[in-house]
Amino acid sequence: MAVVCALVALVALCLPLTTDPTSAQNTTATTKTAEAAAEDCEAPEKQTLSPSSADGDTIRAIKNREGEKRKLIVGVDQNSYRWGYRNPNSGKTAELEGFDIDLVRRIAEDILGDPDAVQFKAIPTDQRIPAIKDGRVDMVVRTMTINCDRIADVAFSAPYFKTGQQVLAPKSSPVKGYDDTLAGRRICTAAGSTAYSTLEADKKDGDLPASTDISTTVPNQLDCLVRLQLGEVDAVVTDGALAASQAAQDPTVQLKGDAFTAEYYGVAMKKDADDLVRRVNQILVDYRKDTANGWQASYDQWLSATLGKDAKKSEPPAPQYLRTTG
Repeated sequence: MAVVCALVALVALCLPLTTDPTSAQNTTATTKTAEAAAEDCEAPEKQTLSPSSADGDTIRAIKNREGEKRKLIVGVDQNSYRWGYRNPNSGKTAELEGFDIDLVRRIAEDILGDPDAVQFKAIPTDQRIPAIKDGRVDMVVRTMTINCDRIADVAFSAPYFKTGQQVLAPKSSPVKGYDDTLAGRRICTAAGSTAYSTLEADKKDGDLPASTDISTTVPNQLDCLVRLQLGEVDAVVTDGALAASQAAQDPTVQLKGDAFTAEYYGVAMKKDADDLVRRVNQILVDYRKDTANGWQASYDQWLSATLGKDAKKSEPPAPQYLRTTG
């Protein structure tokens, strides 16, 4: 049954491409500031713009889409349990559900006045940045970690979730965590993920046993769980928040050891979409303040069963914003 759960909904949504919604008339000062921050990056989660509810060129272009095309186009996951997944028990349509999906609908409601005014596009892990840069989506909301490499290519909102990398392995495995027990073990990660880049850097620096095999990468993170179930790898490294959901899908696996990094999820957008970044940051401020239908309510519904009722450890810190001129 666990294998069946892991294999559900791996087919991507076949939806038409969209042209770049942004206008060439955006200020260059904030972009240059962000690029400089990326080159001298120490706290990538702080490299974002201050909140604003004003409409700019990017938002106006979204609002000016005609008829059925007047939707927010968002890259999401459709097979991450409790984050962005198709629940086969939700009805004939098997609509997307989860913590990330709640946030997407909140953004659509604020910008377009309708939480259902969304065109979801299933985006593999390694296609998140290309989808943004190519203009296929307005934004990506897909458990995407803010890091120094990525802020050179895309703009991020303020953080909306805190997590860290953890090891997932069978309960019977001698693997104890991110330590020497990984020597000689085969680890699976998603291509283009922070998990892979962390393992690669740690192996190079000698912080991961030289005999650890990190060559197995897959397009979507859930594929790693399938590889683990089939015995093709010995462990999975991914965000602890995702790993907890996978352990809930398959009771034969469990998290091993503590998180060994601190990371933050953000909404990713085009580099020059300053007005959209500011608007999303304002939405996040309001979303966290909304105790009835906001961040906490979404956490309670989707994540408390796997991450625990205390949401404090998953709450990002109070946001800090770039100071810009011009």
